[in-house]
Amino acid sequence: SEMCIRDRHKFIHIICITLLVTGITACTPGNKNTAEKRYTFNNILDIAYTPDTLHRCYGWFTDAGSWMGFTLPEKENWVNGFCGPFSLDMFRRQWMAQSAVTVGFSQKVSDTFVPDSTCYYPGELYMSAHSGNGTITQRLNFVNASTALLRIEADKAEELMLTGSQWGKNITVSVEQNSAIARHPSGESVTVTFPPDVKLTGTDNNYTALIHTSKYPVNVAISFFTSEKEMTVGLQNLPNLLNNPEKALQANAERWEGYLTKILRTDMKPEYDRIAVKAVTTLISNWRTHRGGLLHEGIVPSHAVGYFVGFWAWDTWRFSAGTAKFDPELAKNNIRAMFDYQQPDGMVIDCIYTDPSENNARDSKPPLVCWAVDEIFTHTGDTAFVSEMYPQLLAYYKWWYQKRDHNHNGMCEYGATDGTLEAAAWESGMDNAIRFDDAMMLKNDGGEDAWSMDQESVDLNAYLALECKLLKKFSGLLNVSFDAPDYSNKVADYFFDPKLNFFFDRRLKDGSFIEEPGCEAYTPLWTQIATQEQVDKMLPMLQDTAKFSTYIPFPTIAADNPKYNPRGYWRGPIWLDQTYFAIRGLRNYGYHKLADEYTLQVFDRLNGLKEGAPIHENYGTHTGERLKAPHFSWSSSHLLMMYDDYGK
Repeated sequence: SEMCIRDRHKFIHIICITLLVTGITACTPGNKNTAEKRYTFNNILDIAYTPDTLHRCYGWFTDAGSWMGFTLPEKENWVNGFCGPFSLDMFRRQWMAQSAVTVGFSQKVSDTFVPDSTCYYPGELYMSAHSGNGTITQRLNFVNASTALLRIEADKAEELMLTGSQWGKNITVSVEQNSAIARHPSGESVTVTFPPDVKLTGTDNNYTALIHTSKYPVNVAISFFTSEKEMTVGLQNLPNLLNNPEKALQANAERWEGYLTKILRTDMKPEYDRIAVKAVTTLISNWRTHRGGLLHEGIVPSHAVGYFVGFWAWDTWRFSAGTAKFDPELAKNNIRAMFDYQQPDGMVIDCIYTDPSENNARDSKPPLVCWAVDEIFTHTGDTAFVSEMYPQLLAYYKWWYQKRDHNHNGMCEYGATDGTLEAAAWESGMDNAIRFDDAMMLKNDGGEDAWSMDQESVDLNAYLALECKLLKKFSGLLNVSFDAPDYSNKVADYFFDPKLNFFFDRRLKDGSFIEEPGCEAYTPLWTQIATQEQVDKMLPMLQDTAKFSTYIPFPTIAADNPKYNPRGYWRGPIWLDQTYFAIRGLRNYGYHKLADEYTLQVFDRLNGLKEGAPIHENYGTHTGERLKAPHFSWSSSHLLMMYDDYGK
């Protein structure tokens, strides 16, 4: 916003004067040694929400794998403090407070603060407000998964009063040493910890903290713990943080500078850079540290939607591929988290949660994990990780042929461990795709848990062909044997319909093509198993504006199909992973100019993408409207890939 930019320049100006006085020549709003890129991306996402107002909250500021989130207060419903924290677990989502720390001048209790500006920078929240008695600015950065550091400045050396606002239901607040502790019966707690010279007093289920200082900033630690034991350990580390916050803030600045330096190009327009930064910010906002049944850290599909706070298999493969370039350790651990639950027969289950009793082992998900591991290897050269994963990757690859190849012809089918079509559709990842409308389930001879749909799927076998290629690459790197089936050279011809010049699934009963043109046909182009002749023959249908070359290109089914539904989940809307597969697929076969044109259609036409709106789960084919879950990780991963590929 204009006010945000104005206030940022004012802040930079103040810092400049300070640095000149102290003899430091650098002039930055954050890290004194580096001109931080994040401050060029103000209001990267709109997360303004004051709890207890009528509309629903659509996203939070969270970082470093934390299970708590904050919002900026709405200017029309102002609270002079960052709102929250909010508990982000799937099973217990609650505002722990409207604002755990609100700030005012202590001698002016009735002061009304008027907002000047608020900003969401990548990895930092900022707010400034004034009363008739002065201006107070606040900044919030996560220093680790449990703690966010609040920095408070005022333009007058007056005593400040801090207190909590509207603690959540069933929360009990007490004051213990230098901390106000807000406990919930679930075991979760929020602590607000102050420097030792602060006068901290317990009041009626709240606290007040009086801070008299002529030295700014004032540092306050806001922490979130999932158990009393975790809190006891965590509180021991906070005095050091408050006494010497510079080290933690420097680490935060360097981490975000690293993210942005690794992903930003020097030859892209600023509005496209903004898309890439928003995608990184979304992925990091969905990062969660290990908790309960999630034995490693990882990335959830969307922190904004309760049912998406877990780890899913093919989501994980996409997130890990997307983060490999800028946070490979997070990418590795996300993969490890899924393989923590690999079954004895090699299966990787659909999804896992903090409560393992909720895990879904009825089905798997499309095999893209070797691609993710290869992306990590490409960016790190880490053969140790490849060696660690190889036996598990090989076992998972073999599982498909043991449990999902009904007639043993080397072409696999999606299926389920419980024999239900519902779970088999989940296994495809495309729950209600029209190609499955007439599918039935068949019992395989691989055991009681081996069931397949009665159709062989082109995308599944194209994925397996890529997995096979990469497993062979890994075996060569490690000098170990590859002893698994390889049908990759047969897939393209098997699934290509020479009558319609397109790739389709095939029915097991008679080998006939399921001639419902859809996004599954993009996969052989992305995995590069299609022939140049096949791709050339597909081009008329791919470029048909009534079918696939739509306002936002490459919908999940041809837009002129009578079954097309603009809000039909996998029966029409744009999913950016599939759009990416198509665009990258065209690029793979020499259609670079066309691929670039389609990329710009995505960047320029998706609603809110270049502005403050969150990245969504899917989008309207003919409108670019935002659909389903906001703050969506896999859309973000594939936008990063499109950004990286453009012009190459």
